[in-house]
Amino acid sequence: MPTHEPPVDVLIIGTGVSGLIAAREIQRGGRSVLLLDKGRGLGGRLASRRIGAATFDHGAQFITTRDARFEEILKQGAQAGIMQEWCRGFSAAADGHTRWRGRPAMTAFAKYLAQGLEARMEKQVVALRPAADRYSVETSTGDCYSAAAVLLTPPVPQSLALLATGEIELDPAMRTRLESIQYERCLAVMAVLKEPSLIPPPGGFAPASGPVSWIADNQLKGISAEPAVTIHATHEFSLAHWDEDRMESGRMLLEAARPWLGAEVVSYQVHGWRYSKPLQVDAHPCALLQASPPLVIAGDAFAGPRVEGAALSGFAAAETLLAHLPHP
Repeated sequence: MPTHEPPVDVLIIGTGVSGLIAAREIQRGGRSVLLLDKGRGLGGRLASRRIGAATFDHGAQFITTRDARFEEILKQGAQAGIMQEWCRGFSAAADGHTRWRGRPAMTAFAKYLAQGLEARMEKQVVALRPAADRYSVETSTGDCYSAAAVLLTPPVPQSLALLATGEIELDPAMRTRLESIQYERCLAVMAVLKEPSLIPPPGGFAPASGPVSWIADNQLKGISAEPAVTIHATHEFSLAHWDEDRMESGRMLLEAARPWLGAEVVSYQVHGWRYSKPLQVDAHPCALLQASPPLVIAGDAFAGPRVEGAALSGFAAAETLLAHLPHP
């Protein structure tokens, strides 16, 4: 039997950094907010996984910032013990800018941002419809929600598909603008090693050529008790092998990374990031799709293909929604 939840001012779809930052700001602005996410865990690409005693960051590897608001949040996280400096670059030509990592892993930052917020996990939104001066939202589990405004933070193609469920018409120029946004794919290998790898400190680098775009030693990084390596494939390799057997693709990437492993692979798993990083970034930090009732789309495709870009888009989305919500 469908469950009808109490109405809220703003319903946010997605608990990645954009959604979490926006929710914090909207709640701080005195409005009620609820987050829904189809996944089991918060954070989107702030993703970590355990294989036995080994721990992996297999999505975003670190966070940098140049925005004062976001930097303050990271510093507060460091004071709370859930963020710390990993390094200030990965080569002799390093720029000296702080690379932050989560403690014990990157998902810790998402959990920190979510403190004091109401989030419902494993709630895949299947329908979004305008209903008078509000929006009606339905999930695959039959739950129904009502909100005065909605913020979409999934990858743009997923958000466009969701808009189609409610036959929400977009301005043709806006639709063209959003449909032009495409994403890199990334196959990520998480390998447990019998002995420490040959990757030099601080534990991460981007090879100049080949199918590996990034390789990191999670033990050197300080998050894994056992030798554990994360390998990210290039977009070209990931696209070419996306529909093939994942374990075979992982074996090929492990073979390509063998010069840096230097140890026997005990076990490995492969994860596919369909929307790893936007290939194009919109000129604006978020987009107002409808003013009444307010409907906004945000994410790293709007303010930059990094964690900080997602955060800045979340700030902008919150400001836009608070400005367009009707007075209480």
